[in-house]
Amino acid sequence: MNLVFADAFTLNPGDLDWTPLTSLGHVTLHDRTAPDQLIERLKDADMVLVNKVKLNRQTLEQLPNLRYIGVTATGYDIIDWKAARALGIVVTNVKGYSTESVAQVTFALLLELTHRVGLHADSVRAGDWARNPDFSYWKSPLVELAGKTLGVVGFGDIGKRVTDIGAAFGMKILVNRRHTDEQPPEGIRYVDQATLFAESDVVSLHCPATDENRGFVNAELLSRMKPTAFLINTSRGVLINEADLAEALNNGRLAGAGLDVLGTEPPAADNPLFSARNCLITPHLAWASLEARQRLLHEIVENIHAFFAGKPRNVVN
Repeated sequence: MNLVFADAFTLNPGDLDWTPLTSLGHVTLHDRTAPDQLIERLKDADMVLVNKVKLNRQTLEQLPNLRYIGVTATGYDIIDWKAARALGIVVTNVKGYSTESVAQVTFALLLELTHRVGLHADSVRAGDWARNPDFSYWKSPLVELAGKTLGVVGFGDIGKRVTDIGAAFGMKILVNRRHTDEQPPEGIRYVDQATLFAESDVVSLHCPATDENRGFVNAELLSRMKPTAFLINTSRGVLINEADLAEALNNGRLAGAGLDVLGTEPPAADNPLFSARNCLITPHLAWASLEARQRLLHEIVENIHAFFAGKPRNVVN
C-alpha cells in the first residue's frame, strides 16, 4: 500500500502520535499540498487522505492507481464523489468525532456575545476596575439565556447536542430540519425557517452545505430576526450571505453574530464581516480540540482497516 496524506498539518501540528497511521504501510505525510503539486504527489498513490484538498474529476482521471480516498472530516464536498464512484474509487468520511467540541464552541461564541468576558477582562487588566468608584461595572449589555428561545437549523448529532445544552441553560428550543414526519423530542418544537428566524433570540446553524442552501441566510431571512437576536454559525460559512449579514449588523438590525466559519477559508482581507459591528470570528477551530483530533485519527485508521478487510465503512459514494 502506498498512502499519501495531502494536507496532514491541520490534523496533527505535532501533538498527536502518527504511529497508528504510519504503521499501516508506506505512508507519506505532506503538511500542505498546492493544486499544482497534486498530480506529482499523488500519481503513485493507492490511497489518499485529504482534509480540504479538492479532488475533481480531471484530477482523479490522472491517478490510475488510486482506489481509496479518506476524507479526514465529515463534509466531503471537496471530492467529486460521483466521478470517484465511476472510476471505482471508494470515498469515506468520519462522522461524530467533533460533536462535543463543536457544541462547546457554539456556546463559547454565544456566551462571549451575551457577557463579553474578554472585553471585561481586558478592561480590568487596563486598570478600569481599580479606578472605578463602584464595586461593579459593565461595558456592554449582559444577557441571560434562561427563558430565551434557541433556534437550531439542522438536527444531526451536533444540532441535537446544542439543543441539549440550550435546554440545560433553561432555553426554549425550536428546530428546523428536513424531515419532520416524526414527533419532536420533548421540549422541542419543529418549525419552518421563517418562523424559527422570527421567533428565536439565538439562531444556531448546524446543517451541511448543499446546492439548495448556499447563501440561504440572506437579507430577507435576516430581516425577520429580532434586533436583539444573535446568529451563530459553526457549520459551513457558505450558508450565509456575508455582505447581507454585515449590513444587518452595521445597521443594528441584529445584536451580534458569532462565526467559526466563513465562505472562503482562509478569507480575503477585505471580508466585510471583519469590520462588522459586534461580530466575533474564530478561525474554523470548533472541530480541533485535542480530544476531537485524537478521535478523528483513530477513525481514519479504522476506516482504512475496514477497507483492507474488504468491508469499507463510512462510505459516502
